[in-house]
Parts: sequence; structure tokens; C-alpha cells
Amino acid sequence: MIQRLRALLRPTLPRRLLGALLVAFALVAVVLLAIDYAQFEHDMATHPGVKSVADGLAATLADTPDPHDAAVVARASAQGLNRLRRDAGTLPGDVEFSLRAADGSLVFATPGAASATAATHWQAEARGGPWRLTIAEPRVSDVTVIGWFGRELLVYLVLAFPLVLLPLWWAVRQGLAPLQHLAQAVALRDATDLSPLGLTPRHDELRTLATAFDALLARLRVQRDRERAFVQDAAHELRTPMAVVATQAHLLAHAASPAERSQAAGALDAALARASHLSRQLLTLATLDDARPGAVEPVDLSHLVEQTLAQLAPQALSRGLELSLDAPPTLPTHLDRTAVESVLINLVDNALRYVPAGGLVAVTLEATASGVCLRVADDGPGIPEAEREAVFERFWRGTAGADIPGTGLGLAIVKRAAMRLGGRVTLGAGLGGRGCGFDVVWPAEAQG
Repeated sequence: MIQRLRALLRPTLPRRLLGALLVAFALVAVVLLAIDYAQFEHDMATHPGVKSVADGLAATLADTPDPHDAAVVARASAQGLNRLRRDAGTLPGDVEFSLRAADGSLVFATPGAASATAATHWQAEARGGPWRLTIAEPRVSDVTVIGWFGRELLVYLVLAFPLVLLPLWWAVRQGLAPLQHLAQAVALRDATDLSPLGLTPRHDELRTLATAFDALLARLRVQRDRERAFVQDAAHELRTPMAVVATQAHLLAHAASPAERSQAAGALDAALARASHLSRQLLTLATLDDARPGAVEPVDLSHLVEQTLAQLAPQALSRGLELSLDAPPTLPTHLDRTAVESVLINLVDNALRYVPAGGLVAVTLEATASGVCLRVADDGPGIPEAEREAVFERFWRGTAGADIPGTGLGLAIVKRAAMRLGGRVTLGAGLGGRGCGFDVVWPAEAQG
């Protein structure tokens, strides 16, 4: 029973249409009632219903000069009118009559005429011959008046409702049929099928939906292909250090002398370090590839850059390189802290690996009108123009650095991290026309 009730209450377009139509009819009824009531009040104030009775009776009394006869006519009219009102049973109280002569003397009055006021009665006055006739009809309460108009209006609304609802219901049902076909086509597809729907609905709204769905499938295909390529490349890159580990472990186990064991142990440690570094790079890249936004937090960017460079300073000193920073004292902003650290660490680490001893790696941080610019430049050997288009591809290694340890993932990580910040990275000239200069630019309030 509860499930049936929930099914009935579940929101659907036809039910919403019915609800909206009921609300529209209710609003129309309220407006029409208000108009009818205002018109009724205006008519009763300017031309009450007893006005015509007063004019007709005054015309009759104009030919009756005798006060006694005039009183008899007025009394008979009052009795007849009130008898009709009582028989109808819809109007409250009796109509009060008051007849006076030209000199103001009272000729006839019903019992309640003296207490009838404008606040309690609608009054009409007419003159006929020597007589001045006043008729007062009891006012009807606002609730009663609205009830009269409401009952009359309800009949028309009840008749009009199905005449309006049925065409709309048919139009909605016909309009939803293509959407149901589209839903069935999607439901029948295999979970691994990311090919386009191949549907071209006639209706513009559904055509837009189908196009958007096909665009989503296209993005999913790209994501799937990228993940497959990533897994294949990762497996290929990990195969080499793992093979070295296996080989060196075998040599270590069968070493005939301490010197051979020491050499095998050193090679094994180097292979393990390379595999560990590659694994960390792969995890970082996988995190940045995640479609979910990173955590945006308030950060003093200048302080963050200083802290990150402090971690890299020992590496620069060990290689005999100068590492400098030009940044404002403070630069408060909101951004993805992890993405900024990935950009800076990988750019500086790359420069420290390739710049020869005695070289300079300069980091510049500045706020611009459009956002923030982080630049890492060096005076090393640089990258040939022919290879610059490929530097941000995964596992790319330049020909000049083939003998330098690395994974080929650093600049790919930088590119993804820059995109995560809502910015971009570009490669240009380095210091003094030598080396490389990487500019990473992103909006001032970088969303993760």
C-alpha cells in the first residue's frame, strides 16, 4: 500500500502538468472572484438593486395625492417584496420602506426603517409627485457574496478543465514518446559501448539532448583511451627497472666476491630508486588526471613557493647550481595547493637535472592583471626547436638528456597540474638567450 502511494506521489511531467493546471485554474478563479466582487460592490454603491423598485413605486405614487392612499400603496409594496424575499430564502432580513411628504412629515414607515443606515443597508431614494420614498435593503456579508460568485464560477471551471487538460495531456504524452525511445536506446546499450547513439530526433530539445549525450560519450572514449595508453606506457616503463632489479638481485645472490656483491647492491638500489620515483610520478599523474576537482584552500603563494624551493635547495647545492627566487613578500590567494607544488617541484627538478654545474635556475612569481604567473628559467643546454612540440607528452625524453636519469613524466605532470589550476604552461627562451623558460599562468582565484 505504501509503495503504491509512493508511486502515485512520484513526480512525473504529466502530474506536474496537472498540478500546474490546477494552480492556474485556482489563480484564474481568485482573479475572477475579485473582479466580480469589486464590480458588485461598485454597482451596489452607485445603483443598488432596490433603486429600480424605488423608481417604479415613486412613479406610481406620483398619481396618488392622498396620504392615506399613498401609505396603503407603500405598505402593500413592502409586504409583497418582503414576502418574495422570505420565500426565496437566500437574502437576509426585510427591505425597509420610508415615505415622507414634501414638507418632510412621515406618511409611512416599516418597523425597522428608522434604524437603517448606510453601514447596514443599501439605500435608494426616489421622488414622485409630493412624495419622497426611501427603500433600504440589508447588506449581504462578503462571504455570502463570494459564495454566490464562487458557485457560479465553479460550474464554468469544471466544464472548462477537461477541455483544457485533455489537449495538454495528449501533447505531453506525444512529446514524451521520443524521449522514452531515447531512454530505451540508452538502457539497451552494453555498459562498455561508448559509441555514438546514432539518433537524430526531430524535436530540437531532444536533438540537443542526444547531441550532449554523444559529446559525453566522446569524452568518455577519450578518457578510456587515455587510461589504456597510460596503463600500457606505465607497464612498459616499469618493465625496465623491474628487469634490472631481478638481474641485480640474481647477481647479488651469486656474487663470488665482496666487490661483486657491493656492485650488484649499488645497481639494485639505483634500480629500486628509479622504480620508486617512477611509481610516485605515475601516482601524481593519475591524481591530476582525475576529473574530480582538487581541494581549493586559502594559501600564501609566496610562502608556499619559498617552502617548496627550500626542500629542493640541497639538490641544487649538491650539483653546484644557484637557485634563486624573485617573489612578492606575500601573495594570498585561493587555489589547489597540491597542483601548485606539482608544477614547481617538477619544473625545478627538471632544471636541476639538466643544467650543468655552475648554472643558474631562476624562479619568478608575480601577480598580473589577469592572474598569477610562475616562471622557472635556466641557462642550461635547452631543448631543440624541433623537439619542443613533444615536451609535454608522457614518457617523452629529449635526445640531449638520454643519459640523465628520469621518467619522462615531469612536464606531463606540469601540464596537467596547470590545467587543474585553470591555466596553461608555455615553453620559451631561458636566461640570457640560453636554456629553457617555462611560464605557468592561471587565474587569480584558481579553482581545483
